[in-house]
Formats: sequence, structure tokens, C-alpha cells
Amino acid sequence: MRYLPLTDRDRAAMLTRIGAPSINDLFKDVPDAARLKGPVDLPAHKGEIEVERHLSKLAARNLSANDSAFFLGAGAYRHHVPSSVDHLIQRSEFLTSYTPYQPEIAQGTLQYLFEFQTQVALLTGMEVANASLYDGSTAAAEGVLMAARITGRKRIVLSGNLHPQYADVIMTTAETAGLTVVTSESVPGGTDMAAALIDGDTACIVVQNPDFFGGLHNLTPISEAAAAKGALTIAVVAEVVSLGLVTPPGHMGADIVAAEGQSIGNALNFGGPYVGLFAVKSKYVRAMPGRLAGMTKDADGRRGFVLTLSTREQHIRREKATSNICTNSGLCCLAFTIHMALLGEEGFRKLSHMNHERAVATAKRLARVPGVQLLTPNFFNEFTLRLPKPAAGIVDALAAEKIIAGLPVSRLRPDAPWAENLLVVAATELTTDVDIEHFATALTEVLS
Repeated sequence: MRYLPLTDRDRAAMLTRIGAPSINDLFKDVPDAARLKGPVDLPAHKGEIEVERHLSKLAARNLSANDSAFFLGAGAYRHHVPSSVDHLIQRSEFLTSYTPYQPEIAQGTLQYLFEFQTQVALLTGMEVANASLYDGSTAAAEGVLMAARITGRKRIVLSGNLHPQYADVIMTTAETAGLTVVTSESVPGGTDMAAALIDGDTACIVVQNPDFFGGLHNLTPISEAAAAKGALTIAVVAEVVSLGLVTPPGHMGADIVAAEGQSIGNALNFGGPYVGLFAVKSKYVRAMPGRLAGMTKDADGRRGFVLTLSTREQHIRREKATSNICTNSGLCCLAFTIHMALLGEEGFRKLSHMNHERAVATAKRLARVPGVQLLTPNFFNEFTLRLPKPAAGIVDALAAEKIIAGLPVSRLRPDAPWAENLLVVAATELTTDVDIEHFATALTEVLS
């Protein structure tokens, strides 16, 4: 039987209290086209064994990363996660811990949050980092809201080379906040022209490095152009491993950094949960969303950890809150912290070098395939190819050969006629020479 704790009378009382005539009125902001017209076409109920068997059959239809030559990135990357990470995060004191409201019984949680913030600040080259957010895309949107609060302006400039899904999240958030968004043209492998759109009414410019197409950029000229107009620069980093080799955004003048931390400590997990990294210049710390753990001393002079700053809606009045974020992806944040501690600075740099080396080897081999053109001359572990045929069909054909060839740009940019033949390819430390040769050979056959 279904567990339905509320009676019809309970529901009626709740609706009356909030002033809603019916349940349907709670969902009036959801477009009619997106709402179900009837119950979901699923069996009413089945036994546990039956459900397990059915779901196992469905899962077997997937071609997983572990069962293929895998070259898909575009914001979510396949890296090796040491088994010790999963072992440690599943300890009961970590797995069941929640918001550290009482510091006297949450010192472990507060300490790893403090360590996490230190790691993120060092990686990004920024002065202050918070205790994480949901994921990279929502962190970028929170950065835009933060910039609007700081500058009092409502115009947002997005780079055309920003990940399309990040751009979508920012646009959705901006619309609800009454902000105007303008976007530059996408230039795969070319110079980002977004800085030309900055004017005196611009709150911030959002740029990504490495960008969606894998290209690397010097953000310093963009940061200087923004500062000259009184705007902030928000740097997005979708592949955090790049920060072991690429100049950190903070060293190129970024005011806010929003990054995805999935690559460290967190497996692909079919899309989540992930962990958003967020770092800022110290002068903006009080406008920063989320929470900030700090180190202090107790009455006896012993080291202790506390929530130094917590300005989210859950803790203070809505009109004074910097965000309505309700979590910081704590377990994913812990996994990140443990993995980074295991790697250390030297290990992290070595991991970054391995990623770049594997990507260079992949790009060189694929560029030798007849008709294939490399569009990204400077990249970290991801690059864009122009194929002589539509990329989506090529990816489907290669999947039949157990090769996940990458992301057809047309999947995320169906509005762009130039995107049809473009393929974004990623390689990590897990990419082998056998994988590369298998990909190149199969691609040659499919294109012939």
C-alpha cells in the first residue's frame, strides 16, 4: 500500500492557509505543455525481486564508460577515483552527518569543510572559497546573482564559448531575477569576442576556461576590460583537473570563480550528484552565497572550527540572504577533499600532465584520419574536431563498436547550423593507446 500521511481534510486546511484554491494552483508556473495529462504509464506496483530484475534489464541496454573506449567529456569527465575515497566517505560518521549547526559535536565536518575551502582557494588562485554549492552550472548562476547584487546592475554578458547547459541555467535564473542576458558569437578554437559587449551597464561577464570547445584563453584582457567598465569577471571551470596545469583564474584577474568539482573524488554517476566550487576575492565575501567554515580557538586555546559566515535563506531572513541554497553537496565535497589530500600538490600536477599528454596523443592520431580537422590548437584534455559528415550520426555508428566518441555539438546547439559536423572529444588519464587506435581505426571506416 502507498504511504499517504495526509488526509483530504489535512490538504484542504493547508491549501486554505496558503490561499491556494486547489492542488493544481501550486503548479500554475509550470507550462501546461510540461505537465502530465494523466498518471505515468507504469505498473501500479511490483515486488522487490521483480523490480530489481526489470531495472537490471534496462541498465544492461546502456553502454557504460567502463565497457567502452570512452572519449566523452563536455562538463563531466571520467577519471580514476581511488577505492580509499569511497571507503572513507561510507564511514557512518561521514555518511550520516548533516548540517553542522552545533559546532561542539560537528568538529569533523567543519574541519573537512575548512580543508576543502583551502584546497579550492589554492586551486583557483582566489582568496576565499565557500563550503561548496550544488554543481558547476548553478554555481555560475549564483555568481551572476552575486555580481548583480554587488554592482547594482542588471545586464549580464555571456561568452558564446560557455557550456550551453551552463548558459541555460544562467538564463533561467536571470529571467526570474529580472536580469538581461546578452551572448557573444561562438568561436570554436578562436578568440573569444565577449569582451566587446561589456558596457557601463554590465554587471558581469561570464567566461569559461578551458571553454566548451576545449580552447584555452588568457582571461587577463577580459578581466581588465570588465574592470574598466566597473563590471565583474566570472570565470567558469568545468574541468577542475585543468587547474593543475593551466593558469588559475584568480591569477588572471577573475573576481568570482564557479567550477565543477566532479572530476576529483566523484565518479560520473549518470549525471550526479556533483559538487559546485565557488571562490571570490575577499572584498566580496559578505555577498558570497552558501556557507563559510572558519578556524578559531576555544576558551582553553584549543583549535576549533565554526561556521564563520552563513548568509543563505535557511539561516537568516529572506530579504537579507545571499542565496536560497539548501545544501552544499556535503558528501561529494568530502570525496573531493579526500581525493585531493591523497594526491597532494605533486600528485595533482602529475595527474594534470597525464591528462594533457593523453589528449595530445588522441588529437594527433585523430587529425590524421582523412577529412578530419582539429579546430582547437590550444587545449588541456578536450578539443573539437570538424568531421566531413554530421557528428551525431558518426557517434551513433561508433557506439555500435563500443566507442563513446564524444559529444556532437549539435546535441546542445541544435540552433547553430555550423555545429552539425563538430565533435567535442575528451581524453583523461584513463585513455589508453589501444583506445585511441580503436577510435581512429573505427572513425576512418565510418567516414569512408
